[in-house]
Amino acid sequence: MQPGAKLPNVTFRTRVRDEAVGGPNPFRWQDMTTADYFAGKRVVLFSLPGAFTPTCSTYQLPGFEKGFGDFKGYGIDEIYCMSVNDSFVMNQWAKAQNLENVKVIPDGSGEFTRRVGMLVRKDNLGFGLRSWRYAAIVNDGVIEAWFEEPGLCDNHGEDPYGISSPENVMAWLAEDAKAKAA
Repeated sequence: MQPGAKLPNVTFRTRVRDEAVGGPNPFRWQDMTTADYFAGKRVVLFSLPGAFTPTCSTYQLPGFEKGFGDFKGYGIDEIYCMSVNDSFVMNQWAKAQNLENVKVIPDGSGEFTRRVGMLVRKDNLGFGLRSWRYAAIVNDGVIEAWFEEPGLCDNHGEDPYGISSPENVMAWLAEDAKAKAA
């Protein structure tokens, strides 16, 4: 994806808490679209190989969660974490990470990830189809900046991390703000 590209229109199958459902698992299905998440907002979207995986759980997700206030200071309305995992997994990961700021988006079938060109095979790890690690700044559904880890390919032997880090995205926002103020 390149700056100026519009995000693909996809429907995400999510599970949302609804006390009217009752019982020990009060969740219901709710379809959400690309427009529901991105229309009229400036957001950071980051995607990663999988919920509960080491780099994702130790560095990337917690970094965006802790830096939320700083991101808001640069005009970011929301931060979304996407993975090719189903809603059940993403909701449990959000709960385990005690998320208050970052919202998770389940791309269970990998449709969004495929359409942005980031779907890769991770059969070498027993994962199947997953997302390559990337981040983006998205303004009203249009990519403003794209941060893709190097080496995009199927069954990559490593999991590069740095380009899509919260620190790198924040540095871009700071430079962008400085350039716009000049």
